[in-house]
Amino acid sequence: MTVEPLLSVTNLTVAFGNHAVIQGLSFKVNQGDGVAIIGPNGAGKTVLLKALLHLIAYRGEIRWSQATRLGYVPQKIVADRQLPLSARDFLAAKVRLLKLPSDELEQVSTELGLTTQLLDANIGILSGGQFQKVLIAFALLGRPNVLLVDEPTASLDELTEERIYELLQSLQKNRGMTILLVSHDLSVVYRNASLVLCLSKDKPCMGPPKKILTPAMLEELYSAPSLYYRHIHEHEWASPGAETTPEEKKC
Repeated sequence: MTVEPLLSVTNLTVAFGNHAVIQGLSFKVNQGDGVAIIGPNGAGKTVLLKALLHLIAYRGEIRWSQATRLGYVPQKIVADRQLPLSARDFLAAKVRLLKLPSDELEQVSTELGLTTQLLDANIGILSGGQFQKVLIAFALLGRPNVLLVDEPTASLDELTEERIYELLQSLQKNRGMTILLVSHDLSVVYRNASLVLCLSKDKPCMGPPKKILTPAMLEELYSAPSLYYRHIHEHEWASPGAETTPEEKKC
């Protein structure tokens, strides 16, 4: 019995004027996959997420399965530190807009460990890690089964970064979510993703990290030698059966 993919992308092209950022891209994603999207600056990683969300114009075909419910965590939102809007107000606005059950905000807040003190604080004074968790909570309202995440730990310290990735891993494990993650940190990609989608204008490719993240591929992709270090973690947000190795790679 053939299982239909959760997402099927065929010959996707996204252009701004005469400049094609993504051209002729095709790939598939199955339910429960942890897909890391990598590539050099300007390769179209954020553009791809926006196309998958139908936020920008594109050519080609993007087909989500009928049961798909999408959540999106943008790279960042600049919040006015003087804005009189609490994290609770921010989340409650989406609850009202989507006419969600009144208790969903509390359920999501409890799942993510958002305290009453954090929820009642103005979003402009939250730390980077706190605000990132609020953005993830915002994306989870409506009970999505797919999460598109764009560089969730940009500008965060290493400890906060680790906690954010642990949170994403927990969501995939406990909710069975499919995650498409844009990341520059190849150590995270190598240990956590079941699949890597490598955006390259010459020859985009997709496959398991062990196959895709070779020294030759990284040097070709980033036009510079890759650095290596050992960094062992016990946890993964990869789908069951994904292979990992103690040797991690980071460009």
